[in-house]
Parts: sequence; C-alpha cells; structure tokens
Amino acid sequence: MRTFPAPLTGTAIALFLLTACGGTGGDASPASAPPAPASYSPPGPSPDDSPPMTGMSPDGSPGEATPVPEAPVSVAESGIGRILVDGEGRTLYLFEKDKNGKSSCYDACAKAWPPYLTQGKPKAEEGAKENLLSTTARKDGAEQVVYGDWPLYYYQGDEKAGDTSGHDIEEFGAEWYAVGPNGKKITG
Repeated sequence: MRTFPAPLTGTAIALFLLTACGGTGGDASPASAPPAPASYSPPGPSPDDSPPMTGMSPDGSPGEATPVPEAPVSVAESGIGRILVDGEGRTLYLFEKDKNGKSSCYDACAKAWPPYLTQGKPKAEEGAKENLLSTTARKDGAEQVVYGDWPLYYYQGDEKAGDTSGHDIEEFGAEWYAVGPNGKKITG
C-alpha cells in the first residue's frame, strides 16, 4: 500500500493523483464514465482498410452480410447431428429454393437469412471437404460461399454459435436446413 507524507493532503493529493493519472488534458475521461456502447458499422472499408473478420454483427447475431476473408467452413457436433459452421461456430444453412448453386434469396429474404460471403477462396477446416467448396456471384457482385450445390446462409434467429433455430423451417417459399459435411441437408 502506498502512503503519503503528512503535508501532502487535500488539494495536494488531488493534484498528485490527477497528474499521476495523465493530467487534465481534454482526452481524459472521468474514471466513473461508463464504457462506450458497442455499435455495428455497415459493411465497407474500415478506417484502416482491413476487411471485417465476420459476417455477423458484433453481438454475435447475424447482421447485414459482410464478406469474410477466405471464409472458413468446418464441421461441428450439434443436437441435430454433424453440421457445417463458419469459423466462429455459427450454423450455416441451405435454401431449397436455390438451384444449380445460385442464390434466389435477396431483399427481405437476405435480411432474415444473410448470405455467407467471402473475399477470396473459401477454406475447408475441421471435417469440411475442400472439393465441395466454391462460390457463386450474387446480383450485387458479392461472392457467396457454396458447399456442394448449396449457397450458404446464416439465420437471423440464431443468437449464438451452436444455435440451429433456422433448421427445418419454411420461409420465403421453401424449406431451410442445416447442411451436413456431405453437402446434403440434415434430415430427422
């Protein structure tokens, strides 16, 4: 414990502490100030021009789709079986309305089911098959990750890694399913 000499009291202690903690410059914030709230920035170049590292919003839920460098795809155990997940363990889904590796999910659909986008070639990790990975160009030119014949999506209803609340539901005119390591929908 630090002790101060007797003459160093009151205003002198306050001045000492203020000086020791960085002075009175305009950049200092009071020690009791709450931390700034986290905020989500829309996709686009960041101030340092580094690409965003996830296709999800900072709270871990799906947000507006943002490309991920070399989008990783791996396999994880879940309550519905072995499924494809992104690099952070979030479930990836297929949309049965998609045909021949092309997405049919845009506008309101893409807000509810954000596409898994990549910058560069997607990367197979932990149980995923490299030969099943490819990409497809979306209408806006973004590259969406494809596994087998299925463009991959997140579900806005999943709150965290491991959630599968988008599995086996019908929205936007067709069924949505989690994807197995073989590139087929999970059934049962």
